[in-house]
Amino acid sequence: MKQKRVLTIQDISCVGQCSLTVALPILSAMGHETAILPSAVLSTHTGGFKGFTFRDLTDDIDPIMDHWQKENLQFDALYTGYLGSPRQISLIVNHWDRLKAPGAVTVIDPVLGDKGKLYPGFSSEFPDLMARFCANADVILPNLTEASFMLHEEYIEDHHTPEYIERILKKLVGLGCKHALLTGVSFEEGKLGVATLNGDNQKVSYYFRDFIGGAFHGTGDVFASSFTGAYVNGKSLEDSAKIAVDFTVKSIECTVDDKSHWYGVKFEQALPYLCKLCGTI
Repeated sequence: MKQKRVLTIQDISCVGQCSLTVALPILSAMGHETAILPSAVLSTHTGGFKGFTFRDLTDDIDPIMDHWQKENLQFDALYTGYLGSPRQISLIVNHWDRLKAPGAVTVIDPVLGDKGKLYPGFSSEFPDLMARFCANADVILPNLTEASFMLHEEYIEDHHTPEYIERILKKLVGLGCKHALLTGVSFEEGKLGVATLNGDNQKVSYYFRDFIGGAFHGTGDVFASSFTGAYVNGKSLEDSAKIAVDFTVKSIECTVDDKSHWYGVKFEQALPYLCKLCGTI
């Protein structure tokens, strides 16, 4: 079986177990040659650390991708995470068609916000641009906050109904992507999971696990990276979602009793479990 080459574009938070420091080891453990294109470099992530450094790498994106084209490099998948500006999105769109291998897949995690609010630094117009970017995707992976902003829908934090979730999913696919996956879904107290809409057959599926209380930075990146790795390995939309949920839960379980490890999850300790789930070991 040919090894797949996955390009992931997002920031590097040097300490904090999120973004590229999560995506690279997870995708590699799942058997993929993983290429990276950093959108920015931060000394730490922004969730709880003070005085972090930040360097925007937008100006480097164009020459890096130009070099890849001159070297005739191609990629079997593109997976995007945090993108900090409209220009970064425009540069990716301009280059991707020339860099993708035949049959390449695109997975977009439209990182915009959480708990009903946009992340600092994003303008009110940015979700509309992200929504247009999502039209290029095979799969998009928003949480409910991100879906609500892109769709101009009311954000409902909990006590969801199937009617609400399925309306959101249909509108997400209506953006132009093939499939949509929605995280942070809950129909009953103590259960949290994901909903998927398969654009090929219009089937909606759900997968839930017991809710683990607490704040765990980087779990969205853990989920998106493991989903992408499974999906690029040929797993179905639904099976990839299940693998990603189970791995994310396992990563939280490895961390929950260590109160000093507040800045991320110990996903590294759960990597053997992920490889068994995917059959890569």
